[in-house]
Amino acid sequence: MDLLQSYSDPDGGASSSPESSPLRILPTKSAAPKVDDTMLAGSQAQPKPLDPTQHVVNFNPTYDQLWAPIYGPAHPFAKDGLAQGLRNHKLGFVEDASIQPFVFDEQYNTFQKFGYAADPSATYYIGDLDAVDKNGAVSVYNIPKNEQKRRKLEKKKEKLASLGEDEGDGGNVDGDAVENPASEVWLAKNSKSPWSGKREGIESELTDEQKKYAEEHARKQAEKEGGHEREKGEMVLEKSTFHGKEEKDYQGRSWIAPPKDAKASNDHCYIPKRLVHTWSGHTKGVSAIRFFPKHGHLILSAGMDSKVKIWDVFNSGKCMRTYMGHSKAVRDISFSNDGTKFLTASYDRNIKYWDTETGKVISTFSTGKIPYVVRLNPDDDKQNILLAGMSDKKIVQWDMNSGQITQEYDQHLGAVNTITFVDDNRRFVTSSDDKSLRVWEFGIPVVIKYISEPHMHSMPAISMHPNGNWLAAQSLDNQILIYGTRDRFQLNKKKRFAGHIVAGYACQVNFSPDGRFVMSGDGEGKCWFWDWKSCKVFRTLKCHDGVCIGAEWHPLEQSKVATCGWDGLIKYCSYSFIYQLLYPTKASSSFGTKLWTTGMCRPVHSGLSYCNLQMTRGFSRLNFLESSKRPLSDDGTLTKVEQPSTREVVVLSCCSYGTLVEECNF
Repeated sequence: MDLLQSYSDPDGGASSSPESSPLRILPTKSAAPKVDDTMLAGSQAQPKPLDPTQHVVNFNPTYDQLWAPIYGPAHPFAKDGLAQGLRNHKLGFVEDASIQPFVFDEQYNTFQKFGYAADPSATYYIGDLDAVDKNGAVSVYNIPKNEQKRRKLEKKKEKLASLGEDEGDGGNVDGDAVENPASEVWLAKNSKSPWSGKREGIESELTDEQKKYAEEHARKQAEKEGGHEREKGEMVLEKSTFHGKEEKDYQGRSWIAPPKDAKASNDHCYIPKRLVHTWSGHTKGVSAIRFFPKHGHLILSAGMDSKVKIWDVFNSGKCMRTYMGHSKAVRDISFSNDGTKFLTASYDRNIKYWDTETGKVISTFSTGKIPYVVRLNPDDDKQNILLAGMSDKKIVQWDMNSGQITQEYDQHLGAVNTITFVDDNRRFVTSSDDKSLRVWEFGIPVVIKYISEPHMHSMPAISMHPNGNWLAAQSLDNQILIYGTRDRFQLNKKKRFAGHIVAGYACQVNFSPDGRFVMSGDGEGKCWFWDWKSCKVFRTLKCHDGVCIGAEWHPLEQSKVATCGWDGLIKYCSYSFIYQLLYPTKASSSFGTKLWTTGMCRPVHSGLSYCNLQMTRGFSRLNFLESSKRPLSDDGTLTKVEQPSTREVVVLSCCSYGTLVEECNF
């Protein structure tokens, strides 16, 4: 309080008493060194410098900040002071400018000719400004027509004037020479090219070889100008030969009609064990086989001898008809949904649409290129749409009703090998020699999925799983790869089927009807079977001497497989043991027990095999030599034999006429 009173004293007087004396405050001292903070106060007012490598600035910098020099040590190897991150050209940093090529060329050529050009960043001209006023600021591309005509006339006058001076050293030009077309003056006056003013020597007659070349060249040029530059396929007389007894039976049914009792006998598929029949008729290799849709009572084969044959499977096992209409090997074949028509693609550049029953050619299509694969749209209402993969990297789509090309899918970089419809036939997958897979929307020539990896090889054969969710692609690095068909078309890395040798061959890959097995031929003539779940090799069959190029699973009889190869044979393999009773090897008495040998026979009617053998006497008992079969019953007229391992039943019956009939159930 005393202190407050002393401060408030107006006289400023101070008491001398110790109680009333003010306190003494000593000055404070700091141990830190004294720092000049004048520069610090100035730097606080300025924002920090910008990082030249950043792309986003969170505030609005000034012009001085943007163009301020770069702080920090200079780069030891940068001559102009630019850091390595800012250099994108050997001379420094070049910014991308949005300018059209035509605009750049116009200004460049204008500057080269007139000496001025428009500045793209402003509205003024740079260069010779006097030339800008003289020419009206025109460019080389927008000169008025009257100005162009005037300049042409001036050039022509200058040329004529120079020619007159050279001829007469300033003398007059002969008027007759100007009017005479044979004179040099007339040629120079009416010249249209640098060569028209020169006299040419007398043309000699062309040789026969030169005339032939000129005619060929003129013909090609006329085709190109007329829009017929596409070379058409070779024309061959189409004919067909029927080899059966009659084309219609006593009820009027066609020979291609499926049997009424043809139906699936078992939903469970088994791997074939042995050969049951061989079809031979092609003089060269067989490139493809196709079963008749839904029933499989006929099989169609494409041969390298330019012929297509159709064979009976259920009854006689003979060739029913031969289709001849190509001049070179047939590459691919494809049935329509009902089997009444089929397509053939040949190396003679033709695609032909045949009637299966009559053997007549309905339509012929060609683009002048080799078709490698042909497919019809699987939809029943689009059976008139044909897709063909060509050797010129295109997939061509025809409307067979009009015969016109309606679409071309042109994205591949190599010949197209396969066309496979997926996703309820709304999309299709193609493979090519460019080692890629491409997915297309049907009718839209734009790739919606492109699959290509550095480790991928060409995939010349693709087949779809029966459930429609997977694609099996035969890769030329001796493996079968599996791709999904839903949305992303990704590779299934957990499923890979290998062991066979297919490098260099377009061996067909296929599935069993129940999807439990994967099947493929190979280059050594074998047919390979893998288990779908475990990806392990289930069985291999030696089918052909050469390449086994094609393999088809029977659509109804799920344990039978047909294969074709370059040895010209088509082989039919089955799971079941089929036995044929031959003549007796030993007889104890005329009416006693007889011993019989067993052998192979082929099926000839709807999965049942009938073998008629004449006997001199009836019999009451059959004893078999093989211990793997045991009789189940013996009533004198019927004997059933069962395989212990496969539970397969063979029914043997006899009649009083001495005929033995064997029925083999599959």
